[in-house]
Amino acid sequence: MSTVTIKNNPLSLVGAVPKVGEPAPKFTVTNQEMAPVTLSDLSSKVIVLLSVPSLDTPVCDLEARRFNNEAKNLGTDVGIVVISMDLPFAQKRWCGANGIENVKVFSDYKDRDFGLKYGVLIKEIGLLARCVFILDENRIVRYVQLVKEITDEPNYEDVLTNIKKLL
Repeated sequence: MSTVTIKNNPLSLVGAVPKVGEPAPKFTVTNQEMAPVTLSDLSSKVIVLLSVPSLDTPVCDLEARRFNNEAKNLGTDVGIVVISMDLPFAQKRWCGANGIENVKVFSDYKDRDFGLKYGVLIKEIGLLARCVFILDENRIVRYVQLVKEITDEPNYEDVLTNIKKLL
């Protein structure tokens, strides 16, 4: 079982984080209209999955905004998806208030399917850990960055470098 920390306090992750080279686990999340969305519904060549605890926290807000801006420069072959446990209504409000148009934002609140299959569900608090997954066109995991301290931002430059390697 993997662990992360929040303010240096250890937390347990449920499930196993997929390894580089493995097929990406299929999952179902909920969009802002309360409809299910699956991995196969995502059509971009390269998919970046951003797992975040809550968009209503400062670090998650910064991360989602940063990737929303980066998405403009990456082109249509890259799809960036933000997944959190926030309710779809809250996500819709947050996206509208922050001009989020270049990334897709989905909720894992209903079944915790993504969190369980990607090993990022935090047992003690029921939120998702901060993690970045990059999937290639064949939906093979090509990059994983599990941020050990969930109040830290990911290494953006490393993520962007690895996205560009797949284009």
